[in-house]
Amino acid sequence: MTENSKPKVGIFGLTGCAGDQLQILNCEDHLLLIASQIDIVDWVMAKSDNDHDCRLDIAFVEGVVATERDLESIKAVRARTDFLVAIGTCAVWGGLPAMQNDIPRHILQEAVYHEKAEFLDTVEARPVTHFVPVDYLLPGCPIERHEFLALVRALLIGTTAELPEFPVCWECKGKENLCRVVHFGEVCCGSMTRSGCGARCPSHGVACSGCRGPLEEPNYDANITMFADRGISWKKIGEKMANFSAPVWMTMGLEQEVNDDNR
Repeated sequence: MTENSKPKVGIFGLTGCAGDQLQILNCEDHLLLIASQIDIVDWVMAKSDNDHDCRLDIAFVEGVVATERDLESIKAVRARTDFLVAIGTCAVWGGLPAMQNDIPRHILQEAVYHEKAEFLDTVEARPVTHFVPVDYLLPGCPIERHEFLALVRALLIGTTAELPEFPVCWECKGKENLCRVVHFGEVCCGSMTRSGCGARCPSHGVACSGCRGPLEEPNYDANITMFADRGISWKKIGEKMANFSAPVWMTMGLEQEVNDDNR
């Protein structure tokens, strides 16, 4: 990026629902300000005049790598950008597309497409972070608009935004919600999940499903004890957390606990 020029930005989607790109579009009143500060040169979802080859200062990528084409795409994006941001739980943790990786691909393909699955070039669904170096992780299903805007502002001044490092339970208590575990005996992942959503689900009477992915350093022992005291097995919590972050969840040394019916 030359002095006094706007940074060149690309926004890309792999296999997924495109919800994170849509969330960027939903920034509404902030979009004109963003457009005045950065030069979005490659964004197929939002514009028709795109430069697919130029060097990028920043690239945002959502979705999971689930096909050979996805793999080629993310490698190409990584090669042309100085700063890569994985946006959304799929790109960061694997998301819902990776929740059934324990089932062989050919079985999944046959179940959906039957004998017409030959055209597929699928690979085991994995997050972007599994294939290329990533400079910043912005989780969420979808991402939170305020966190995206904070990140853009930070990048423009040469730094990065700090994400909260406390669990959803902290936000839930701040809303004075009745605990879904203590008062309702539900399997709630709030104590294991990174906050930032404002405890949106528990605030509407729904237990946290862990869609923002796990905390970096959750207190596993305390959580196991807390759940066990209320008749909730660790296996149930592990299975629910794995819905959104299966690839990383099963590499955190928890296989024995997740599969131990006595937890």
